[in-house]
Amino acid sequence: MKYYQKPGVYITGVGQLKVEKTSELSIRQMGASVVKSAMKDAGVEKADAIFLGNMLSGMVSNQEQLAPLVANEAGLKGTEAINIEAACGSGGAALRMGFMAIMSGMCDTVVVCGVEKMSHEDKDFITKSIATASDWEKEGGKGETFVTLNARLMQMYIDKYDVSPDNFAMFGVNAHKNANINPNAMFHKEISVTDYINSKFLTSPIRLFDASPICDGAAAIVLSKYPSASNNSPSIKITASASSTEYIAIGDRSNPLAAEGIQRSGNKAFNMAEITANDVDFFELHDAYSIISTLSLEAMGFAKQGEGWKLAFEEEITPTGKIPVSTFGGLKGRGHPIGASGVYQAVEAYLQLTDRAGANQIKKEANVGLIQSVGGTASTVFTHVLVKEA
Repeated sequence: MKYYQKPGVYITGVGQLKVEKTSELSIRQMGASVVKSAMKDAGVEKADAIFLGNMLSGMVSNQEQLAPLVANEAGLKGTEAINIEAACGSGGAALRMGFMAIMSGMCDTVVVCGVEKMSHEDKDFITKSIATASDWEKEGGKGETFVTLNARLMQMYIDKYDVSPDNFAMFGVNAHKNANINPNAMFHKEISVTDYINSKFLTSPIRLFDASPICDGAAAIVLSKYPSASNNSPSIKITASASSTEYIAIGDRSNPLAAEGIQRSGNKAFNMAEITANDVDFFELHDAYSIISTLSLEAMGFAKQGEGWKLAFEEEITPTGKIPVSTFGGLKGRGHPIGASGVYQAVEAYLQLTDRAGANQIKKEANVGLIQSVGGTASTVFTHVLVKEA
């Protein structure tokens, strides 16, 4: 069976807000706005369920039960609405729940939403709140943050493979260049390799342009058992959804640089979709940190261990390269509103596959897209394969 003949779940509509440092909308208004936009794009007025990805609303906005709050604000009172939390992978987790709801036959139409409002006056509080996604007993509670944890991973990589930290520059350069032409991105300023090298260290060897920003954002998609009735664009379906986990604490892992959680999730998705890395036209990876991008490219089979950075260094991750990544700016350039990031990836992959990406359209024909949403330091991983139906 050809990959595009595999059964799956159709994406019939998308909606997104511009990622901002601080949104003037409340968190319920942000979620409701993209839900209504996605439903309008899909031409539907109701859904069987809403799955909402969010990590921090209980801590930062003092608001739990966010999903029904957003559903009511969107005019969908009475609709099943459930919050999904999986740290920075919350958006990917919500997408997986929507996929399974339709594949199981229990739902025909589902809205998947991701929203995060992180604009809090106390940035130290935000940093500490995000650190609850680490192993608190072994990491966060002892002063570790995701900057320091990713710095540990990056230093391990540099030491093991004898790589200069300067060689990671193109991850940030590519992300900012693509974000600059994305109207929904947070950053609209290109950077050079020199800018990267001259940027400050947050925690050595992590530089400013290795890390994603704190920000507000929301995105949504409509999933359906059936393809869109519109003839204006090709039908896009998700043919694989897979998840895996790894020890949360880096110190508990036998080989942290193997990114075994990413590898397991990816292999399951490839097997389900009946494709290999060679079939993938672009990869929306979880580039919250350059080291995670590197490990993802290796674990997913796009590069050998110790050589993922070369794809960036040789500009093979750009829109004209062998495996374009962060095509709309990724988490680094578009921004990383935690619970929404995995849903932004789905929106952007859909736009690439339907040739609606505008200035961000990759240069080769896009038929197979891979998206991956990661919680923690690659400890909870969700991988989805999206294909254009022939």
